Amino acid sequence: MAKKGNRVQVILECTEQKGSSIPGMSRYITTKNKRNTTERIELKKYNPYLKRVTVHKEIK
Repeated sequence: MAKKGNRVQVILECTEQKGSSIPGMSRYITTKNKRNTTERIELKKYNPYLKRVTVHKEIK
């Protein structure tokens, strides 16, 4: 019998690059436990276009 999974894949997108005129978009794919973490997550990840660590938020 298969287990029902509480983990779902989410996409993280850079918030600082969205408003700038720099082309490209920094996105990461990760998983989260939807039962323990119901709100959208924010993580600091490296943005290769801006060449620094920025805040990435979960998008739908």
